[in-house]
Amino acid sequence: MAGSSFFALFDDIATLLDDISVMSKVAVKKTASVLTDDLAVNAEKVVELKADRELPVVWAVCKGSLVNKAILVPLALGLNYLAPALVHWLLVIGGIYLCYEGIESLIEKLSPHGGQDEARKVKRLNEAEAKVYEAKKVKGAIVTDFVLSAEIVVITLNVVAEAPFVQQLITLVLISLLVTFGVYGLVAGIVRLDDLGLRLRKITHPGHFSAMLRRMGGWLISAAPKLMKLLSWVGTIAMFFVGGAFIAEAVHGGPEWIVKPAIKHWLENYLIQAAVGLIAGAIAVAVAWTARRLSHRVLG
Repeated sequence: MAGSSFFALFDDIATLLDDISVMSKVAVKKTASVLTDDLAVNAEKVVELKADRELPVVWAVCKGSLVNKAILVPLALGLNYLAPALVHWLLVIGGIYLCYEGIESLIEKLSPHGGQDEARKVKRLNEAEAKVYEAKKVKGAIVTDFVLSAEIVVITLNVVAEAPFVQQLITLVLISLLVTFGVYGLVAGIVRLDDLGLRLRKITHPGHFSAMLRRMGGWLISAAPKLMKLLSWVGTIAMFFVGGAFIAEAVHGGPEWIVKPAIKHWLENYLIQAAVGLIAGAIAVAVAWTARRLSHRVLG
């Protein structure tokens, strides 16, 4: 009797793991586009840091991302049970924040010598100022990660909505861990490409293969700054896509130019999301600027 009970339990566990595996695969496919944006946005956040501080900052943001997901997973499960409609409106607020950040970043990038001035400022910082700048970068990256993580958690929750609670919880935790270590592992690899290039350039062994590795190292050294600059722009643009998607998907019944449920062509869909993101970001920046001006006048 005990033996049959054990095998029945083992069979139940195997079935549970199989179901979780299937749901996790579906969730990964559903979140693939968000993960691409997440990677670009997070790589953009470590641009302009001193080389020896890049990995510590990535690790600090990674730990912050784990804390974000530790908050978001139970929060999403609770809200989905108590007030499911509220989840999407919270995403809209997060989307507006992303669009606001995108406009701020865009203004900085398009201002004359904006990026160059930032790089020069970072190089001139003393140790205490560098720590303050780094802490600000980490804080901003963790806040942005919170919004992007919220979308990943909600998408995953929609995939497992009909599953038992235990399967929902385990799948959400697995996806959260996979996304966090996957994304920040790639970010860490990207920001240290120049180090890999230097190591390859220092190879002294004779032969065609070693010569090829040295040439590859030189290519990586020259390509790394350009790649980081490209990712900086991609990360900024991704904020409008993600933020615009949050807002557009929530405005059901709104003007046809904002939401088109029948859209099939992905390019048209992305362009609409970007347009919504740009408009929302511009409005958010204008409101914030006006609020700052009014507060200065009131407070003197």
